[in-house]
Amino acid sequence: MADVRSLPVVDARTLDAERRAALRPGDIVVDELGVQRRLPCFFYEIASWQIARETELAENFALWELIEVDLHEVDALRIYPRYVPCAVILLASLLSMLRQRVSQPIRITANGGYRSPSHRRSRASSTHSWGTAVNICRVGDEWLDTQPAIERVAAIAARVVPAFWARPYGEGPGFADDHLHLDLGFATFVPRGRAR
Repeated sequence: MADVRSLPVVDARTLDAERRAALRPGDIVVDELGVQRRLPCFFYEIASWQIARETELAENFALWELIEVDLHEVDALRIYPRYVPCAVILLASLLSMLRQRVSQPIRITANGGYRSPSHRRSRASSTHSWGTAVNICRVGDEWLDTQPAIERVAAIAARVVPAFWARPYGEGPGFADDHLHLDLGFATFVPRGRAR
């Protein structure tokens, strides 16, 4: 496995106009509480699917697990090179701790890791756009599509990583009933040697 430190770090404000428009680096968005949040500017550049498969973000946690997207993501962001906010290493490190605690594979849904603020199913202030949120659909052989399963794994996640916030079980906006949503809030990661 390759190490995440081998990936180039890119200031997305320097990318071509189409990618800048989709990633919106540094743009201000308003969250559900009315608080202004600044979208990330620094991204890892992923040259190919092979590199995503071979790059370990944290122990036993590869980059590809957090970048699967469907046709709701804009075209320019579904082709390589692709970009993921640098804060994804924070998320992966904590998910690795959870994976070690449950001693089973953790399966992330498509669109359940990083997705851009331009993804057609994202809200402008979705923590997925910071690379700090994950939707888990299965732990081992257990599907997280019932209240007891979702709440059991959410409780384990909270004990392992108190910084994780779990979306409550239920239907409708702000709830989850067919996966476990965990996030770290609006964390940004500015690599050493880079100006904000």
